[in-house]
Amino acid sequence: MTTPTTLYDAYIFDLDGTVYLGDGLLPTALETITRLRQLGKHTVFLSNNPTQSRQAYAHKLTRLGLPTPASSVVNSATVMVDFLQQHMPGARLFVVGETALCTELEQAGFTLTEDAAAVDAVIASFDRTFVYRKLQIAFDAIRHGARFFATNADRYCPVPGGGEPDAAAMIAAIEACTNTPVEAVVGKPSHYMIKAVLGLLNLPPARCLMTGDRLETDVLMGLEAGMATALTLTGATTQADLAASNIQPTYVIHRLADLWPA
Repeated sequence: MTTPTTLYDAYIFDLDGTVYLGDGLLPTALETITRLRQLGKHTVFLSNNPTQSRQAYAHKLTRLGLPTPASSVVNSATVMVDFLQQHMPGARLFVVGETALCTELEQAGFTLTEDAAAVDAVIASFDRTFVYRKLQIAFDAIRHGARFFATNADRYCPVPGGGEPDAAAMIAAIEACTNTPVEAVVGKPSHYMIKAVLGLLNLPPARCLMTGDRLETDVLMGLEAGMATALTLTGATTQADLAASNIQPTYVIHRLADLWPA
C-alpha cells in the first residue's frame, strides 16, 4: 500500500465500489469525505453508470449520510447529453439503455424513436432490460447509416456478492452483428469526462486526486488528465490485477481513510 504525503484541493471519487457498494457506504467513507469537506476540500463524484440521474445519485449519498447536491455529481449520461448537444443537436436517437438515460436525453431535447430508418444515432449503455428486439433495431438503424456512440464501456458493475454485466456487453453485441465499431465512448476514461469534471472544479489537474476501484477507467482517466490517482482495493480490482497491469496508480489504498497523509 502507498498513501499520499500531502492533501489535495479537490478529491474526485468514483461511486460503485469506491464510496459505496449496493446500498451501504464502504468502511471509512463517511468520516473521510466528511473530514475533507470540513477542511474546505472540494469533493466531486463520478460514475460511468447511467441507470440513475445525477439527482438520484445525490439523493442516495445524502440518504447515506453524505449531503450532496446534484451539481457535485457527474455521470456518463450527463456527459452524453453534452456530447450530443455539441456534435448532433436535435438528433433522433435509439437508446439501448434504461429509463433514467432515456429521460435525461428527452429532457435535453432529443427525440427517441424505434423507427430504425429515422434514427440518427444509436446510443449503447448499461441496460438490464436488453433484449433481442433492441439489438435488431440497433442493427437496422446502423445499417441505415446511423452513428454509434456509447455512454461507457465497463465490463461489469460491482454489486454485493458479485457483479452485473455492464455496457461493454451491449457494445460488443452491436459491434458483432453490424461489423461497426463504436465511434465514441464518453464516460471514463475519455477526455469528454475529464473535460466535464475539470470544468466543474475549475482547478489545475495537479491539485486534484482521482480515487476509484478500476484501473482501466478511474486510474487511467486521472493519469491521462495529469491528476494524482488512488486505486482503492474495495471494488473491482485485486492486488493480482494491479500487479499484472501496465496502468499503475500514484497510490494504492485499502480504504478511503488511507487518503490521509501518513
